[in-house]
Amino acid sequence: MREFFRRGRDDSPGSSRSPGQHLRALLTAHSVAGQVFVLQLALTVLLVLAALLALFFQSERAGTQEARQRSAVGAETFAHAPGTLAAMQSADPTAQLQPAAEAARKASGADLVVALRPDGIRWTHPDPRLIGKPVAHRPPLDGKTHTATFTTSVGRAVSTTVPVRAKNGSIAGLVSVSIRVHQAAEWTERQLPLLLGSAAGALLLVTGGAAWVSNRLRRQTHGLHPAEMRRMYDHHDAVLHAVREGVLIISCDGVLLLANDEARRLLELPADAERRPVTDLGLSARLSTLLASGRPATDEVHLAGDRLLSVNVRPTAPRSGRAGTVVTLRDTTELRALSGRAGVAQERLRLIYDAGLRIGTTLDVGRTAEELAAVAVPRFADVVTVELLESVQHGGEPETGANAVLRRTALRGLPEETAAYRVGEALPVVDGTPMAQVLASGRPVLVGDLHAADDWRRQNVAGARRVLDRGIRSLISVPLQARGVILGVANFWRAEASGRFEEEDLAFAEELTARAAVAIDNARRYTREHTTAVTLQRSLLPQTLPEQSALEVAHRYLPAHAGVGGDWFDVIPLPGARVALVVGDVVGHGLHAAATMGRLRTAVHNFSALDLPPDELLSHLDELVSHIDTDEARAAGLGTGDGGGDGPGDEGLWPGGPPGHTDGGPAGAGRTGITGATCLYAIYDPVGGRTTLALAGHPGPAVIGPDGTVAFPEVPVSPPLGLGGSVPVETAELTLSEGSRLVLYTDGLVENRDRAIGTGLELLRTALAAGADRTPEQTCTAVLDAMLPAHPSDDIALLVARTRLLDPARVADWEVASDPAAVAPVRAACLDMLESWGLSATQFTTELILSELLTNAIRYGAQPIRVRLLYDRSLICEVSDGTSASPHLRRAATTDEGGRGLFLVAQFAQRWGTRYTPGGKVIWTEQSLDGSGPPTGPESADDVLDQWGDVPEL
Repeated sequence: MREFFRRGRDDSPGSSRSPGQHLRALLTAHSVAGQVFVLQLALTVLLVLAALLALFFQSERAGTQEARQRSAVGAETFAHAPGTLAAMQSADPTAQLQPAAEAARKASGADLVVALRPDGIRWTHPDPRLIGKPVAHRPPLDGKTHTATFTTSVGRAVSTTVPVRAKNGSIAGLVSVSIRVHQAAEWTERQLPLLLGSAAGALLLVTGGAAWVSNRLRRQTHGLHPAEMRRMYDHHDAVLHAVREGVLIISCDGVLLLANDEARRLLELPADAERRPVTDLGLSARLSTLLASGRPATDEVHLAGDRLLSVNVRPTAPRSGRAGTVVTLRDTTELRALSGRAGVAQERLRLIYDAGLRIGTTLDVGRTAEELAAVAVPRFADVVTVELLESVQHGGEPETGANAVLRRTALRGLPEETAAYRVGEALPVVDGTPMAQVLASGRPVLVGDLHAADDWRRQNVAGARRVLDRGIRSLISVPLQARGVILGVANFWRAEASGRFEEEDLAFAEELTARAAVAIDNARRYTREHTTAVTLQRSLLPQTLPEQSALEVAHRYLPAHAGVGGDWFDVIPLPGARVALVVGDVVGHGLHAAATMGRLRTAVHNFSALDLPPDELLSHLDELVSHIDTDEARAAGLGTGDGGGDGPGDEGLWPGGPPGHTDGGPAGAGRTGITGATCLYAIYDPVGGRTTLALAGHPGPAVIGPDGTVAFPEVPVSPPLGLGGSVPVETAELTLSEGSRLVLYTDGLVENRDRAIGTGLELLRTALAAGADRTPEQTCTAVLDAMLPAHPSDDIALLVARTRLLDPARVADWEVASDPAAVAPVRAACLDMLESWGLSATQFTTELILSELLTNAIRYGAQPIRVRLLYDRSLICEVSDGTSASPHLRRAATTDEGGRGLFLVAQFAQRWGTRYTPGGKVIWTEQSLDGSGPPTGPESADDVLDQWGDVPEL
């Protein structure tokens, strides 16, 4: 304070400072006086500037209004001028209007006078290059005058468009006059000296008055800063009223000068205690002597009524001009009580903090209940049991009421064999028990003394006796409630040695349980959604593999821990004893990925039914994914944009400006939300062991030879599905020996966030090379044991197929000449082959089928024509020729001479179809080995021939 007073004395009237020095001090100081002076000066400057700005804007508005009036008058004058209408209706309006418009523009001082056709085509313009071109926006033809104000590169301008009407009332043309808004600088320049002089005089007058007022204020406040004055007041007020420690200021002669509220409460001082000697305040003799003596003291304990006070005494000198003492008082009795309560509160806060860290670490309902019990024992309770509604454990909606079934989910602090109910057992909900009350009301229930209470015994009398024998004396039952739904009950039990539960424990138990309830509800919702997604995905994956004899197949599918994904696999039998192997992967997890996987798997089945080669199939699949992406983008409202345009008359308004305007859409508009899918499609032919593969963004296969060697054959890489565009899909052909194993997989097996794909492929090579004589099932098990991570972050699909070759003795083929006479010898050779295979029962139908197919090939096809018989799980007949024209099944009319052969083939064969080859096509049929026809086919040839009345009986 002495520093502040000294600063004030420097500004006293007797100070040697000059007026200039005082003014500089006011301008540079941060005192109250200096700030008042600066604020007054700033306010004066702002007022002067505001006056100047008002004058400027007033002149600006006047200029704009003048421009609007001149533009409107010029447009109306030119539009109604003699000869304007006649010129617009003449054969060459430009020749008559252009000189008049230019003359009017120069005479009136306008910037632009343009005559327009009703459709917006210019007749006149100062720039001859724009004559005959349309304006940016066609003016409205409503017969009214339109005036618009807009901003150009050379300033603001006003444009007025006036229609010119013909005698019949129609609009013959338009006249547009544009004038720039000129700044009102001339008037401002004339008034500027007077204005500046007045402003300077006012500024000097106000500055002098403000300096005089501020100087007087500075002397009165001793030069204190506002923050210092506020801080002094706040400190004084805090000491008197806010400090929770008693403060006394005593003079050197033992008179009490100041006592704050806390000191008055602790010492029970009277209202008029200040200005009285401390010996007259009714204090204890020992405490009065200490306060009156002025002796320094540190944490001396004195009795004041029923309180034990810790007293500290310090002298005020040299920090104050007058000698005295300052005394501080603390109530150690309350501090001890508060210390005990603070310890309990701190421990419970720490327990709540630990609960937030330890409860809900997994999305498992049972595990979360166990975490709640583990956190509460023994820091809050001696025993904790958690009972959840049975539907909650399976992810369903909680069922309360008569159908409610509670099942013990967690038990902590007690051996399970001594508990009334073990984990997993169902608990009856008995009316009147604490659990029933909790489920009915949603509020916690406290049973302070279990010995004196009888309601809780109804749950299980024998179990209640065992609980009491274990020394349990107190119970709190709390509902596990989250988002307004009760999920179960948490029971906290205490033994006699730990003290009974009190009412204040209810709030803490609710807080602790509420945190666990939210985690349990999250786990329940996740369980429900995960179960739904897994069920959907499992239903979309193959349930059983089809029967076929070309490959021995084993498979594995493992969903990621984070949720279901879009990986899939398939084994699809194809005509000619061939088999297609498919492995695919849709990026992402969840129901959307699973649903997309189902769509792609269905599409692969449909394309396979057409017997397409792998490259064509993947091309069609790529196109399908592109359509899916486009549909989703449209559904999300993507790929749209707005165009923009100029205002009326803005196009080519000023000489030298752009002659026209071109609108354009946003350059960034495009497709988003790409599905992201990969696929590998392979076709294996057991006749010769040839395998044709194609892949789209998918990892290539691994091949294990019969001797156990592992290879990763080179397969041309194509972009993922949906991104191929115009890039063709390339194929690779492999010839596999019998007993080779073809391994197909998704990237989740070889790649994850902790392992690069190169490392994964080496691990896969090692796992596959470990056993040369493994079956496909054993290979799948060995691969997953060696490579499966502890917590898979992506789905894993694995398909292992061991090859088999069709016995060459069961394959027969013949080349057929383009002569109807060649049918009989080939047919006889086929029947002999069937005889040697022991398939005599199929001779009749085979003869009929071959006759029809060979006749069609000779009549309508081209060389080379071949016949092939395959003896597999069924009898397969194939007739190939060099054309791509495919026959179609139809019902022949009564008068038709042909058209019944293919119908007969369809009736007698179990299946038939056409597949295309690079050299033509193959028409194939399949027949059962016992000679029986299809389930819906005719019983004999007579049943077929009887369908046409014009066919004579055989």
